[in-house]
Amino acid sequence: MNTKLISKTLIQNQNAIISRSYYTNKTNKATLYSKLSPLGSTPSLEPELDSWIQSGKKVKVAELQRIIHDFRMRKRFTHALQVSEWMNKKGICIFSPSQHAVQLDLIGRVHGFVSAENYFNNLRDQDKNEKTYGALLNCYVQKRETDKSISHLQKMKEMGFAKSSLTYNDIMCLYTNVGQHEKVPQVLNEMKENNVSPDNFSYRLCMNSYGARGDLEGMEKMLNEMEHQPDIVVDWNSYAVAASSYINGGLTDKAIDSLKKSETRLNKKDGTGYNHLISLYAALGKKTEVLRLWNLEKSTCERPINKDYINIMASLVKLDEFEEVEKVLKEWEASGNFYDVRVPNTLIIGYSGKGLYEKAKALLENLTEKGKATLPNIWGKVAAGFFDKNEVAKAFSCMKAALCLYEENKEWKPNQKVISGILSWLGDEGSAEDAEAFVSSLKNVIPMNREMYHAVLKAHIRAGKEVHGLLDDMKTYKIKEDEETKKILSMMQK
Repeated sequence: MNTKLISKTLIQNQNAIISRSYYTNKTNKATLYSKLSPLGSTPSLEPELDSWIQSGKKVKVAELQRIIHDFRMRKRFTHALQVSEWMNKKGICIFSPSQHAVQLDLIGRVHGFVSAENYFNNLRDQDKNEKTYGALLNCYVQKRETDKSISHLQKMKEMGFAKSSLTYNDIMCLYTNVGQHEKVPQVLNEMKENNVSPDNFSYRLCMNSYGARGDLEGMEKMLNEMEHQPDIVVDWNSYAVAASSYINGGLTDKAIDSLKKSETRLNKKDGTGYNHLISLYAALGKKTEVLRLWNLEKSTCERPINKDYINIMASLVKLDEFEEVEKVLKEWEASGNFYDVRVPNTLIIGYSGKGLYEKAKALLENLTEKGKATLPNIWGKVAAGFFDKNEVAKAFSCMKAALCLYEENKEWKPNQKVISGILSWLGDEGSAEDAEAFVSSLKNVIPMNREMYHAVLKAHIRAGKEVHGLLDDMKTYKIKEDEETKKILSMMQK
């Protein structure tokens, strides 16, 4: 059972429309948002906020709240928290329980639930209402703290704060995330018993729980119940959840029927909705439908954003339609969208998955020539592909490029098997200059070791160069000569 496909479908529309929205400035006048928005990699926004005030410019509570909202939707949680904390510290306004709830949520995401608990415990009694209690519950759910979540829910019930579908949806999300799908329908039943009306998301969570367990009959009963609720309008995402379950169950006709129903309920400007249907049709192997929806998305939505291009390219890669993917990549390059390395990486990874390492390498080299960013892990992936095909010289070329990018991507670590193979090849066939340069780059990523010295020693001896300096370096690094070292040195007598 592909629960990943189901869960992706389930969660899509929780922030789908919002996350695509743009908080734009209709005029060319500088705003606080236009000042802060481009600073995605800036560690702290506080200096910028202070500077804005010191320059005599006014700041409105509503604008700060919009900025926090926008940053949350874009998953810039640290920056959103910094703005919220700055508001509070500067006394821009007295926080309401709703604003405390937002702060709680952000603290939980950035610093963890313990910090969120401390914040909650220090609130005034009048600020501890259903919103702040709910925010703390969400912190526990986010961190998959099952016992704390259930205990906190019980406390909310005792205080009369468990009266909204949001509270119960949180618990259903918890059980979904920890794989206890069988408990989700129990929560839905408890909602009904407590006279809390389920909403669309409640039903989708429950449908998903049945689908994840392969209980398609249970999923259909839940969808049927949802369709007959007078206060609920079944949206595109609900039928997409059903389609995902049918796809996993191998019921292609029912999946297609659900996808058609989903499309009729789609807001014609909802790019995220189109993306999701495209992914599901790709899972069914339906190239014609994938391209039809992509063309429809381009004609009805605003200009496609980068994640739209990533989605269609990934879908076409899944279908092995590489010519189509290449066409889309060219469309993206001509679109004027900002450069996002994930877009070309979608094709490069697709090439690599099919063993088309020459094409992957050529695309990486083309990006580099254009001055565009590439990532060491992608170069490393292509290097590994060449190495597995015993094309070590090409693996060496790709790994060199990967090592050059390490300083900006220090989380990456090279494949040790590929590194060992390249070092062995350099020692046996590479030039002394290549061996030295490669090891010089490699030692910035992993500590110097005997294998690295052996590669340079062998290359130097083959080139007729002296090796006393290398041997002295080995002693400096406290790397003792072993039998292999002696064997290599014996080559000088031959």
